[in-house]
Amino acid sequence: MEKILLGYDDSDSAKAALARAVEFARAFGASLVVASVAPLLVSAGRVMGAVDPISDAEEHGRQLEAARAQVEAMTGGRLHTDYLTAVGDPVETIVAMSDTLDVDLIVVGTREPTMIARLFGQSVSSAVARNARRDVLIVHGHHTT
Repeated sequence: MEKILLGYDDSDSAKAALARAVEFARAFGASLVVASVAPLLVSAGRVMGAVDPISDAEEHGRQLEAARAQVEAMTGGRLHTDYLTAVGDPVETIVAMSDTLDVDLIVVGTREPTMIARLFGQSVSSAVARNARRDVLIVHGHHTT
């Protein structure tokens, strides 16, 4: 295993996934790529563009800085880690990044979905696992290291 991609959003489950990804990277001597994807909403019409008023790219940059601090604290700076932000559909973007970067493993966190999220299939972690052509590790938010 040479490269691990982590989908990160600063949630408790993503923080647990970050800890697990660092653990795997250290154990296998792999590098780590931490990616945060600002979702792009489907356009509401011709006048209104595809904008997400809740989650912007700057916020995702701040989330990655928090992830960088956590990785530094866990490794003392001794783990090769890259940090990437992107805008788009989180599932499509993480899957595309995994192919472009030729990663060996994708790590994502998961939360207990609400009934509506289950009905509409809005679980990013499940969709990544279904669509990726790479191994996917799904880490539950209650996991502690």
